[in-house]
Amino acid sequence: MDILSAAKKRHTAKAYDAERRIPEEVMQKVYDLLRNSPSSVNSQPWHFVVANTPEGKARIAKAAAGGYSYNQSKILDASHVIVLCARIDMDEEHLNRLLEQEGRDGRFRDAAARAGQDAGRRGYVRQHRYGSKDVAQWLEKQVYLALGTALLGASTLEINATPMEGFDQKILDAELGLNEKGLSSLVLASFGYSSDADFNAGLPKSRLTQEQVFTFL
Repeated sequence: MDILSAAKKRHTAKAYDAERRIPEEVMQKVYDLLRNSPSSVNSQPWHFVVANTPEGKARIAKAAAGGYSYNQSKILDASHVIVLCARIDMDEEHLNRLLEQEGRDGRFRDAAARAGQDAGRRGYVRQHRYGSKDVAQWLEKQVYLALGTALLGASTLEINATPMEGFDQKILDAELGLNEKGLSSLVLASFGYSSDADFNAGLPKSRLTQEQVFTFL
């Protein structure tokens, strides 16, 4: 399936077939898409918690109680659920980990290139931490790039997906011990196969026209 067809075909699944499981080799492609998503200055400020068992999904569903109960079935009936987490800050350990990995992967032709990459990335961190004072929001934006990559990728793999912001972040952060790891839950994504109850599967896609959303200079 070409990428434009996948974009036009995909929809947000509203109900899942609880009896159908996505093969792990297919989900591995989703994991690879997430890991290879773009991020500002290659910051990769994310961590992904995967629930692929009934017990794991039940833990995630604890955060979809009360006013968010409409999302519980999308968590419990899906094949896999991924919690997309953002780093709370770009600390020294993470900055060094990035630089070391880039070195192992052959990103630097010499020591000057390595130093330049490190200085450039740290410059962006300083700007967002002390200039615009929006470092948390900056990091969260990178995680949403990964979410978009995964949602489009799921369509190319012919599986369904549901992004969800409707959950209690504090409950989930505590359940998974995220804050102690320097992380915060940001958005959920369920993956699986739609059931007959997925009304959104049969509805036409609706988007504003090109004339309304593009300005050509």
